[in-house]
Amino acid sequence: MLKKNKTTSTEKAKKVQVSPPASSFRVVVREVVKDKKALTAFIVIVLILLLTFGGSLFLKSDKVTEANIIEAYTGWFTDGHILGTDDGGRDVLNLLIMGGRNSILIGLGVTAVCETVGLIVGLVSGYYGGYIDAVIMRIVDFVQVLPATPIEIVLVTVVPHYSPITLVWIISIFGWTGTARYFRAFVLSQRGRDYVLASKTSGSSDLKIMFREVLPNIGSMLIIDVVLTIAGNIGIETSLSFIGYGLPPTVPSLGTLIGFANDPVNVVNRPWLWLPATILLLAISLSINYVGRALQRAGDARQREN
Repeated sequence: MLKKNKTTSTEKAKKVQVSPPASSFRVVVREVVKDKKALTAFIVIVLILLLTFGGSLFLKSDKVTEANIIEAYTGWFTDGHILGTDDGGRDVLNLLIMGGRNSILIGLGVTAVCETVGLIVGLVSGYYGGYIDAVIMRIVDFVQVLPATPIEIVLVTVVPHYSPITLVWIISIFGWTGTARYFRAFVLSQRGRDYVLASKTSGSSDLKIMFREVLPNIGSMLIIDVVLTIAGNIGIETSLSFIGYGLPPTVPSLGTLIGFANDPVNVVNRPWLWLPATILLLAISLSINYVGRALQRAGDARQREN
């Protein structure tokens, strides 16, 4: 009888299977689909990327910026111009497509530089701690207290052979500090974990521990920060272009189009010059933020399941 009960218990244990935790991708998809706002925002982002990057494939930058004074200030749906023309007779829709693509590319470029530098600095500072952490954080504090916008304007003015790539590096000079602090906080919470101590005991090098052990455990935080930082960097480029210190005058930008709103006459009588770019910028910023929030919830859910 005892043997029979023991056999039955064993068979039941075999039938009970513990389902493995869902993959990170499945968790992200689940959170985005569950949140209707995030799903709508994701669709909007895809449509904007198709409009800007897909539409730019059919345009030539030199033709888009070519002036035609005779067609200056034509309104909506006039003479084949869906969104009218600007003061130089340039098609606003073409400028919107190229400007949106350029602003997004600048945001992606600045994010790539800032995330790379900030991640490395944050890993080193948080992992070693002590004197190294103190020195690095004082450098970060010094950069953060500098007036970023005035210095960026001066650099844009004095740098020779100014180009979009130059603008990426100028903005990145001040953009990496917040990212460094962000990752330092997470690494500080990981450096005392058992898996880090076990790796040290086994003789693993510090670089291997940082990039093969610690970094994968903060991967979800990295994705969240990248997504949200892109929106912020697009806004920085647009702001500089709005006041005339962003992309070169020959390169279309959302900020340049929105800059037409500086003239009260354009605000009242020529809304086609600045309104489409304003709506596009708002759509990009809000959509990225909604998707970023969904990713943040996905990261929290993934940690709970683990």
